Amino acid sequence: MREFALPRPAAHARSGLFWLALWTIYLVWGSTYLAIRVMVETMPPLLGAGIRFFLAGAILYLVLAVRRRRILLPISGGELLAAAVVGTLLLLGGNGLVTVAEQDVPSGLAALIFASIPLWVILLRLVARERIGRATLGGVAVGFLGVAILVLPGDRPGSAPLWGLLLLVVAAALWASGSFASTRLRLPADQFVSTAAPMIAAGALMIVSGLAAGEGSKFHVSSFSTRSLAGLAYLTFIGSLLAFTAYVWLLQNAPLSTVATYAYVNPLVAVVLGWAILSEELTFTVLLATVVIVAAVAFVVWRESRERAG
Repeated sequence: MREFALPRPAAHARSGLFWLALWTIYLVWGSTYLAIRVMVETMPPLLGAGIRFFLAGAILYLVLAVRRRRILLPISGGELLAAAVVGTLLLLGGNGLVTVAEQDVPSGLAALIFASIPLWVILLRLVARERIGRATLGGVAVGFLGVAILVLPGDRPGSAPLWGLLLLVVAAALWASGSFASTRLRLPADQFVSTAAPMIAAGALMIVSGLAAGEGSKFHVSSFSTRSLAGLAYLTFIGSLLAFTAYVWLLQNAPLSTVATYAYVNPLVAVVLGWAILSEELTFTVLLATVVIVAAVAFVVWRESRERAG
């Protein structure tokens, strides 16, 4: 059993698979905010998200079992626990709360607040007593100022409630915690197993949480719209099976600071799609926050890459 460790950035700079995986999470995850918003139009959020991840993880596990002709895939008890922890932070805590919030928060606005993930990663590294440059910390402060612009009272699009915005802030912090933990826990050496296990664990927890929250009384398949079902299918097969697999692979094969760059591409994709397809409002506040958050995240990632290279 080996301890998880990240390889050097240069080892993957010329990898075609690296760029394919990175652009997959750039574009696909940018579109998932719209798909989530559509799914929760007629579907309970936690049960919908739970079905999404449990189904995606189960399908991936079944494919692996058939291809390898083994029912039990290689994973120890410790690795299973680590996968459950990472999956709970990333999916239940991160994506699950986003799904709940998007019942009342426009998809583009949700994506902008979630873009603060790299800033939270820096704070976690600071708590872990890693050395962080002053310029990087300054960029983090500016980025959180952009988040504050969205959360504080003002011309929020769609009359987004404060509870939904604060829930998104917590979701971003939990997703960052999952990403941070994944670099320090002993996950399964098999990258596909380490993708399926967190999705199955988190999906099951989401379903249990949804039932505990009373969503079972609202789960009536006959009331689900075609749009919501299409959104669920897209999230399951494209957003989870394809993009999450790419994300887990990147976490194990590329620097976290590089993987985190998706956070300033996703909101741009989400804002444009929300405006173009769902007619979401683009207020001055949203545009200002977009510039502040994306610029701050881009600076922090650039600064971190430069310091590591030096």
